[in-house]
Amino acid sequence: MSSALTDLFPLPIVQAPMAGGVSLPQLAAAVSEAGGLGFLAAGYKTADGLYQEMKQLRSLTSRPFGVNLFMPQPEHAETGAVDVYAHQLAGEAAWYDTELGDPDSGRDDGYEAKLAVLLDNPVPVVSFHFGVPGRDVLDALRRAGTVTLVTATTAEEAVAVERAGADVVIVQGVEAGGHQGTHRDIPENDGSGIGLLSLLTQIREAVSLPLVAAGGLMRGGQIAAVLAAGASAAQLGTAFLATPESGAAAVHKEALTNPLFVRTELTRAFSGRPARGLVNRFLREHGPYAPAAYPEVHHLTSPLRKAAAKAGDAQGMALWAGQGHRLARALPAGQLVEVLTGELDAARTALSGGGAAGAGGAR
Repeated sequence: MSSALTDLFPLPIVQAPMAGGVSLPQLAAAVSEAGGLGFLAAGYKTADGLYQEMKQLRSLTSRPFGVNLFMPQPEHAETGAVDVYAHQLAGEAAWYDTELGDPDSGRDDGYEAKLAVLLDNPVPVVSFHFGVPGRDVLDALRRAGTVTLVTATTAEEAVAVERAGADVVIVQGVEAGGHQGTHRDIPENDGSGIGLLSLLTQIREAVSLPLVAAGGLMRGGQIAAVLAAGASAAQLGTAFLATPESGAAAVHKEALTNPLFVRTELTRAFSGRPARGLVNRFLREHGPYAPAAYPEVHHLTSPLRKAAAKAGDAQGMALWAGQGHRLARALPAGQLVEVLTGELDAARTALSGGGAAGAGGAR
C-alpha cells in the first residue's frame, strides 16, 4: 500500500467513477469518509457542472477524492454507418415519443475546459479513460499536486501509460461494467478482452507502476485476491451502483438483482463503443448492428435512454453493470465500505491461516 495514491486513503477500496449521473458528490463523500477513495465522473458534464460538483463534494468531506476525465476521441471512418443506425432507431424514437439526438454534438467532451478547472482547482487524484494524455498534461497535474491514473486493458496499453509519465495504472479486466477503457477502438478486437487476474499478472510483469485492479469485484474476498496478485488497491463500480447515494435510476438498481436479467454483454448499441451492460431488449435488437462510432452513437441514443428511464422501462435503458451484478447489495455506501473491509480482513486471515497449515503439513 506504499504508493503516491494509496498514501491518500487508509483502505484499498476505490469507488469507480461512473458517468451519466451515477457518481454523485454524496456517493464520493460517503466512500472517502469511510476510508476509501471516492470519485466524481466528469464525463458528459460541462466544465462548470464539474466545478460545481467538486465544490459540493468539498463541502461534504475534507478527505481526498478523485475526478475522472474522458480523453478526446479521434475521427472515425463510419459516418454513413451512423446514418444507417439512426434509420434503424426510428422505431425506438416513435415508441418513446422523442427525437433522436444529434450525433455531431461534440467529440472531445469539453476536455480542455475540464482540464483547466482541475489545474486551477487541484484535486488529489485525476484518472483518464479512453486513452493516454500527453506528458505535458501529466506533468502539469503533478506540479499541481495531483496523482494521475490511466486505464489500461492490455499490457501494451500499460507500457504506454508508464512511458507517458502517469503515476498509476488502472488495470481494467473484461468483467468490468460500463465502457472498456481501450486506448484505441478497434472493432476487430471485439470479444478479445482479458480477464482481470490474467491481465493483472501480465501488466505487473510489464510495468513498475502501482496498479489498481478493476473488473467484476463485489466482495472483500475478491479484493484480497487482487491485492495478493499485485494490485495496490481495488476499484469497484457496480458494487456501489445499488447504494442509496448512487444517482442511478431506481429501475437500474433493481435490475442488478432482478432474475429477468441473467447476464451481461459487451455492446456498442448505446454508445458506439464496447460497454458491458445487462442484456435487455434494446441491446439484443440493436447490438448486432451498432457501428463503431463513439461518441456519435452516444449522442444519437441519449434522448431514447432518458425517455426509457423516465418511463421506468428497463428494456430500453443502458443498464451498465459488471459480471458480478447479482452480488450487488443495497447498503449505504459507507456501510458497504465497512462490510467490504470486514470481508477483506477475514479473507486475509483465512489465507494466512491456510499458509501456516500448509507449511506445517510440509514439515
